[in-house]
Amino acid sequence: MSFDTLFSQQPYGVTEPDKTPLMVDGLKELGEFHYQNCEPYRRVIDGLWHGRAAADNLADFPYLPVSLFKTNRMVSVPEGDLRITLTSSGTTGQAVSQILVDADTSMRQQKALASSLSHVLGPKRLPMLVLDTNSVFKDPALMSARGAGVLGIMRYGRNYVFALDEQLEPDFEAVDAFLEDLDGAPFFMFGFTFVVWMQFFEKFLDRGLDLSGGTLIHSGGWKKMIEHAVDAEVFRERFREKFNLSNIYNFYGMVEQIGSIFLEAPDGLLYPPNFTDVIIRDPHTWEPVPNGEEGVIQLLSLLPGSYPGHSLLTEDMGTIVAQDPDTHGWKGKGLRILGRVPKAELRGCSDVVGAKIA
Repeated sequence: MSFDTLFSQQPYGVTEPDKTPLMVDGLKELGEFHYQNCEPYRRVIDGLWHGRAAADNLADFPYLPVSLFKTNRMVSVPEGDLRITLTSSGTTGQAVSQILVDADTSMRQQKALASSLSHVLGPKRLPMLVLDTNSVFKDPALMSARGAGVLGIMRYGRNYVFALDEQLEPDFEAVDAFLEDLDGAPFFMFGFTFVVWMQFFEKFLDRGLDLSGGTLIHSGGWKKMIEHAVDAEVFRERFREKFNLSNIYNFYGMVEQIGSIFLEAPDGLLYPPNFTDVIIRDPHTWEPVPNGEEGVIQLLSLLPGSYPGHSLLTEDMGTIVAQDPDTHGWKGKGLRILGRVPKAELRGCSDVVGAKIA
């Protein structure tokens, strides 16, 4: 199986020429499976791609706008096989994506995430400081993207301590005790970027913490960060300056392809894991653009088996800056995120696809 072959390699360690044929084979299998077992997906493929669920080139695989998961129940396995429903984050009154996961898909997601994290954390589980509150997840059967993200990453740590109480206020005593017990041993931290900055960095700023033995993994919330005049470079520099923390890794991912995370390499670019790839499309023609040009991000993943999330058109703009640089073990396409797509740009694509499902 293509996933097993790619998974057996070093994380982020397969060059694009070696990855592409394996991705094509795996996506063909997934495309045919979802076409046969998910009626809404089949309607889209029949209506827009003339029944062609698979292709011989990555750029030719049909895709779904991620917004479809907010308005349609997209599932390719029997209802009795489903184990968990994941939901995307959203403001009050806003529709959220519902991602329906069975045991096999969940296992692949966990296996994939562990592989990705081992690239920066090593093979052993480390003591973990969760830069959030334990009230972020309450119902294990129905979780928000934030709760699912925290719980998902916690699988790869041990001796968990939460830095914030249930009111999102700092728990100074818990953090001090956690660091004292470590006595200089390695550990890792995880949190969503806006929470890490606003509730941890700003409130622990004067505590004199030494986090030099830690590795911070964080994601999401950059819109709020930009409003505070904090970009990725400022974020990293301030943590180095105030907490002596240099091992910091942002990542890009979404609940619709949970388990597939683009980790930030030392060059500041985001790289897909071996079993994931990215295409940039022109928002007017929807054709792929050359590396270096800006467009809408399409994500391809071999993980989604219980739902047709293997080829998705996101609502994000980006550009591929590098390919197979092989710097510190990072290969594949180096992605830079440029922001959200103006709603008007995606409306045409989403409306057409939505009409085919209705």
